[in-house]
Amino acid sequence: MKQIEITANDAGQRLDRFLKKYLCNAPLSGIYKIIRKDVKLNGKRPKEDVMLNEGDVLNLYIMDAELEKLSAKKKTSRAKKQFSIAYEDDNILVANKPFGLLVHGDKTEKKNTLANQVIDYLIEEGKYNPRLERSFTPAPVHRLDRNTTGLVVFGKNANALRQGVDNFSKYYKTICIGKIDKELRLTGYLVKDERTNKVRVSKVEKPNSKYIETIVRPLIANDKYSLLEVELVTGRSHQIRAHLASIGHPVYGDPKYGHGSAQLLHAAKLVMDNGTVITAKLPPEFRLKAEEIFGKENINGIE
Repeated sequence: MKQIEITANDAGQRLDRFLKKYLCNAPLSGIYKIIRKDVKLNGKRPKEDVMLNEGDVLNLYIMDAELEKLSAKKKTSRAKKQFSIAYEDDNILVANKPFGLLVHGDKTEKKNTLANQVIDYLIEEGKYNPRLERSFTPAPVHRLDRNTTGLVVFGKNANALRQGVDNFSKYYKTICIGKIDKELRLTGYLVKDERTNKVRVSKVEKPNSKYIETIVRPLIANDKYSLLEVELVTGRSHQIRAHLASIGHPVYGDPKYGHGSAQLLHAAKLVMDNGTVITAKLPPEFRLKAEEIFGKENINGIE
């Protein structure tokens, strides 16, 4: 028998989801079979959807050899660190992501992701020990597209992950096509096409659509381009790119909603509820293009 006391990082999740993480090599059907036959929670037979609380005692009636096989984590080689740290405290780490790096893995890349790099950093610094955690892994509370640079918030404990980015105001910098010379407050509804993995903006609510709101503030503009600060009131996937494209001002270099292969979109600033401001300077390729378009003397001080 294996007795597990539920910690703060394990609490706040369903029993079946906790066991799927802890018994990571067991199929989902096997997890439900184990719950029916081999699990007691605080001395009683639980249902699979019961929520775990800190201090609960979970007993698994599984032979040691079988338990070791079901819970053994695969050893993986470490990913080379490509990010810098913009901010860190006991609860969160804010990484500055470079261009071209995935936050999470996809079918083209599993290992070399920002999430894996941050986890490796925390292990090396002694701030996260996977052997002491049964179900928790540090993870991003939001994500950026592969070709969007800048700030990504990681939760270092379960409570920080549950709070998400609700405690942050998020600001981006981008260059768009065309002249925007006044502040705009854009609203609408985002409709996703699952087949193409693209979204479009509707002025009226549609089935399964999500409300979006974006504030656009011009910093520098000429007749062909505008350097913008964009504040996200809501935070939806592809929101900035789709919203700007919908008003005829696509992000410079955006391959999905405009034309090009290297979009200029940078998550530049986070403002926490307690007043803490976290910033990331424009990456070199963004700054060089901005200097080329608007003049070096006009870019100095923008950051």
